[in-house]
Amino acid sequence: MNVLLSPSRHPLQVADKQISTLADVIVHSKYQIQRTMGSLEVEKVAIGWAARDPSGVLSPYTYTLRSTGPEDVQIKVLYCGLCHTDLHKVKNDDGMSEYPMVPGHEVVGEVVEVGTEVNKFKVGDTVGVGLLVGSCKKCRPCKQDIEHVACQERYGTAMMSTLMASPPRVVFLISWFVVKIPEGMAPEQAAPLLGAGVTVFSPLNHFGYNQSGLRGGILGLGGVGHMGVKIAKAMGHHVTVISSSDKKRQEALDHLGADDYLILLKVDGKLILMGVINTPLQFVSPMVMLGRKSITGSFIGSMKETEQVLEFCKEKGVTSQIEIVKMDYINTAMERLEKNDVRYRFVVDVAGSKLHR
Repeated sequence: MNVLLSPSRHPLQVADKQISTLADVIVHSKYQIQRTMGSLEVEKVAIGWAARDPSGVLSPYTYTLRSTGPEDVQIKVLYCGLCHTDLHKVKNDDGMSEYPMVPGHEVVGEVVEVGTEVNKFKVGDTVGVGLLVGSCKKCRPCKQDIEHVACQERYGTAMMSTLMASPPRVVFLISWFVVKIPEGMAPEQAAPLLGAGVTVFSPLNHFGYNQSGLRGGILGLGGVGHMGVKIAKAMGHHVTVISSSDKKRQEALDHLGADDYLILLKVDGKLILMGVINTPLQFVSPMVMLGRKSITGSFIGSMKETEQVLEFCKEKGVTSQIEIVKMDYINTAMERLEKNDVRYRFVVDVAGSKLHR
């Protein structure tokens, strides 16, 4: 095997800066008008489903937000993917969570307003928002389209308030970190591509494995792993799934299109880690030295790669295997996610949910 992708079940940390309550991102259409010294001041009110403590139980939460900026895009949220990152963050598994916290970072919605300096998007566009929502846009990494791994001022949405309530559920984001969803792609299918999809697409692209003919393996068959199988197969590779048990063999081979189920790294093989693991990795050095194997890592993907994976999946007809749920099912979905009881990604139908209760 030439390469082994390892989608960890603990992709906990997003970036160097985190948004604790997202009071500057999510906006609700209801305005509370307050009189201040004879003038009218508009206070924007949002409702999200938040965890208040490490129990991770989500319930409605109301907060106020900033005004629209000139580079902002206002998005009415339609769907939001749910992954293990959300689960680990609401339960404070990494010891860095702040509460209240409204999780979610695979957002698809419709543009309802753009700032005065936004030219890339227009009202009515279907767009997506992933893990990355900020960087300096001035440093060398940003100019080289690797802002997601090297910009010192990048920040992400591990605590992003996107599983929001009251209609029309909307998001304010700087337009640099919004991508267009290709015409004809179902919005609920696009949501997992903004997280799981780009996470596996990026290392294949960066390490030069985007041309057909690779023999590679996917370690772990979950939300990220199943997208790894589908995307690698669409690139024309021979794909082996490596799992901890035999229970997913038939799914991997018959439904996802994998070629084999278990094999080890060959000479010059590469193990690519794509998520943070809570405990230190341990290995005996000759296991790497003999066979000239290597271990490396990859973190989500750049905004350019996010656009590329959407276009690639549209062109190749690659879809996510999802289970659509409403917001009133979210706590049950979290419990099932913790037990790995989902094939293979929950997507929350935000627009179709009644979320005030």
